[in-house]
Amino acid sequence: MEVCPIKKKEVTSTHLIEVSFELFAQFGLEKTSLGMIAKAAGMTKSSIYYHYATKEDLISSTFDHMFSDHKFSTYFQTDLVTEDNFGDVLFQGGLNMLPKQDMNHRASLRVLNEFMTLAERDDQYRQRIMSIQCDFIEGFHRLVALGAEWGIVSSEHVEEKATLLALTIDHLSRCMMLKFELDYHALWREAVNSFLYRGMQNHSN
Repeated sequence: MEVCPIKKKEVTSTHLIEVSFELFAQFGLEKTSLGMIAKAAGMTKSSIYYHYATKEDLISSTFDHMFSDHKFSTYFQTDLVTEDNFGDVLFQGGLNMLPKQDMNHRASLRVLNEFMTLAERDDQYRQRIMSIQCDFIEGFHRLVALGAEWGIVSSEHVEEKATLLALTIDHLSRCMMLKFELDYHALWREAVNSFLYRGMQNHSN
């Protein structure tokens, strides 16, 4: 990867994270060295320690940066939900979570897989990934519970319904990033409809 040299004072922690992300996507967490990161960032290896004490600190900051906006409230406009638009908010929120088919999302998938592998042997990352998933489950739980209160969703097994919705959209997102040829909009619509007393009208967007 060719990059223009950057003066030390111009190098920020965020820039190092962005450079590291690209290298992690290309070579993986273990095979990417601080020397590789320093070269790509246009600085010396020793200069990295001004921003990060260890490679592990840089990996941790990359994780935080990557998932900083990946939370339920980013995708679902729960503050605007009403009895009339409940199904639409649930449906559109799921669509917002589906990845775009571009190079950045393919890189995100590779780095995400690296962190998932890391989580298998590092309890710290397993807990952090579980915390993210729990945020979505809790968000879906609040939304489904509201639908049950309005009589739009059955009041039985609300927690299980919320968990199933969270796992469904997560799996659809992964399949989409892996380029499985599926009608993701139709699948998510069916998932939403299966919980509603009154099914949604067909959405083309």
